[in-house]
Amino acid sequence: MNPIDFNISDDQLPSPENLPSILPVVALRDIVIYPYMIYPVLLGRESSLRAAAYANDHDRMVFLVSQRNPSVEEPSQNDLYRDGTVAKIIQTMKMPNGLMKILVDGIMQASIKRFGNSKSFLDVEVEYHSPDESRSTEIDALVRQSSSLFTEYIHLSRNVPQETLASFESLKNPHRKLFFIASNISKEVESKQLILQHYKLKEQYFELARLLISEVDVLRIERDLDSKLHESIQKSQKKFLLQEQMRILQDELGSEEVLSAELLKLKEQIDTAKMPKEVYEKAVEEFNKMKKTPPQSPEFGVSRNFLDWLIAVPWSKHTKDNLDVKHVQKILDEDHFGLEKPKERILEHIAVLNLVKEMRGQILCFVGPPGVGKTSLGKSIARALGRKFVRISLGGVRDEAEIRGHRRTYIGSMPGKIIQSMKRAGVVNPVILMDEVDKMSMDFRGDPSAALLEVLDPEQNTTFNDHYLDIDYDLSRVMFITTANVRYNIPLPLQDRMEIIELPGYLEYDKREIAKRHIIPRQLTEHGLKTNDVSFEDDAISKVIQQYTREAGVRNLEREIASICRKVAKEIVMGRNNGGKRSKQKKIIIDTQKVEKLIGVPKFRQKTTNGERRIGSVIGLAWTSVGGDILNVDVTIMNGPEKLTLTGQLGDVMKESAQAALSYIRSNAKTLRVPEEFYRKKEIHIHLPEGAIPKDGPSAGITLAMAIISAASQKPARNDVAMTGEITLRGNILAIGGLNEKLLAAQRSGIHTVLIPKENEKDLIEIPSKVKEGMRIIPINTIADAMEYVFEKKSSGKP
Repeated sequence: MNPIDFNISDDQLPSPENLPSILPVVALRDIVIYPYMIYPVLLGRESSLRAAAYANDHDRMVFLVSQRNPSVEEPSQNDLYRDGTVAKIIQTMKMPNGLMKILVDGIMQASIKRFGNSKSFLDVEVEYHSPDESRSTEIDALVRQSSSLFTEYIHLSRNVPQETLASFESLKNPHRKLFFIASNISKEVESKQLILQHYKLKEQYFELARLLISEVDVLRIERDLDSKLHESIQKSQKKFLLQEQMRILQDELGSEEVLSAELLKLKEQIDTAKMPKEVYEKAVEEFNKMKKTPPQSPEFGVSRNFLDWLIAVPWSKHTKDNLDVKHVQKILDEDHFGLEKPKERILEHIAVLNLVKEMRGQILCFVGPPGVGKTSLGKSIARALGRKFVRISLGGVRDEAEIRGHRRTYIGSMPGKIIQSMKRAGVVNPVILMDEVDKMSMDFRGDPSAALLEVLDPEQNTTFNDHYLDIDYDLSRVMFITTANVRYNIPLPLQDRMEIIELPGYLEYDKREIAKRHIIPRQLTEHGLKTNDVSFEDDAISKVIQQYTREAGVRNLEREIASICRKVAKEIVMGRNNGGKRSKQKKIIIDTQKVEKLIGVPKFRQKTTNGERRIGSVIGLAWTSVGGDILNVDVTIMNGPEKLTLTGQLGDVMKESAQAALSYIRSNAKTLRVPEEFYRKKEIHIHLPEGAIPKDGPSAGITLAMAIISAASQKPARNDVAMTGEITLRGNILAIGGLNEKLLAAQRSGIHTVLIPKENEKDLIEIPSKVKEGMRIIPINTIADAMEYVFEKKSSGKP
């Protein structure tokens, strides 16, 4: 609130002796009232109204003081500043809404000595501070400086009318000038109150000068910002108007448009991108539309992004394939040990390319457990061929638009992963690896695996249509490689478009060679170790493989070797001396004892076969996403209700296999030499240990049947024989999958006799000789065939 006038002249100022010492208090919320000034004040709270009424009934004098916190509705003594202004009420006006408007005339500074005892309003005893009449050259300089700053403040501020300057220039008294300036500055109460807390004119002017300098600096910055903003708007408007005028004139004259440097560069990029004819025409059409669109328009940015993508995507640039079969074989052997089947397939592909120079349909799918080298094999193929390599992770992808892109009508739309990968590659013939193709999902936004059908179909991917580009793009020269952990999670239509190559788990020999050739050298380098610092014995590597890892791949093996390297590095660093230099020390040999000392007790125990005969306990073979494993099945028959209890977190298929096994045994009890009434008033409990791990699948049928027969006939079963096979109600044994992984699991567990379905005998040709070495693999047709091996007398079990 600004003052509306200035009051009586100097010679009319009353002396403090003639003014009352006890005064009613009017608390002010967001205003500081100074002497010599006339202010309108609006009163609304009850205490203020009673104080004004008291003053009107007596000498019309009040003490005006500001609140520390304006949000306090009824301020107490502690809520008020101690310095204020004594003023006289010169006019009172009651408002229709119960408020009162008073016009007050500031007379003199005063401060509170003590508070009175009035109950209806605050009253105080005040101490008056007469104006400081001392004059000096310094005060004159302060008055001039403040006047100059105030003049600039009025010119810069939009809140103070210019007429205020004329009123100010008519004042001569420095006190009046001081309080006139202070009253017209827009500043918070805390800052303006500081002037009333000083009683010497010099100190008050210093405080005023600080306020003015602060406000003038802020106003200068605001003026500069306004000026820059106004100038920017003017330039933009001027540019827009000139562009419109040029466009109109060019339309009238029919002349060629004069393009900006940015648009000229864009046009040049379009011309040199070597796009197909249809794509070039689309790009030119979009460019012509864009150059007529104002740059400020959102459509301009949409068109520009579209053209940038058209330019960035490769249309003809390609890398030259290295078709030297021996070179490719050398690279693949350098990077990976084993994996003969996928390597052979790649070499066949290279050989065909040597003859036909161009071949479609090179879409491979590597299926195998984690850590067997699927992704790294894709990188090696790209390196061997001399092609660019791009990896796309499909794990968790559930939106079709992530493959095909979003249409340009959406804000923030962009091409899908395929076109983005082509842009990253920069050539039309990269190797694109689609990782984890079996882990895609679908929801209401579409099925991404359906979108991949076009990408991975050699007959369709010559005209792949991304929703964002909305033009056909040729993917036929791309070599697509996909990876998956389990085959049955890949949609069948997608499987039909790919050549699936199984990557089995590694044998212990393979893992040991991989560790020696690849893992150990890499980990030594990563941990700052040298071959003359540490060496691994073969027995130590075998111990890590057998007792610290249980996997089909080599990821955990690499982690354990990395852990050994870290501890060796710590041992070497702690053994340093001679001012921080490495002391001469002998090479650290990692043997079996050192392994256990460095990485602790073994995590897995190595199972051994001792020929122990057990009743109701049989060993089966399972195939999981991380490779093969052995499966213990325990059966016990006890008194109780006639029912079959299954525990161990079994899936529906395995439960049905158990029911089928029991039904077959009950219907053929005499043939199987099982007591015909073995299930009467008995509860049959089948349990598969490691109950926290889900188990499912039909291949445990033969194992369940043998365990029930053992428990029912009280015949002990051998624990050095493992088996796998699906059974029927007629006792036949059907083929199973994952035979290689299951045989690996048996070999790892020291089991040398394995019963497999007769139908799988043909698959033994594909099994590596190292897997079959030392194994007695017996094909069987029926459950009866298996009994003679499961319940035969104890033997060595080796061929």
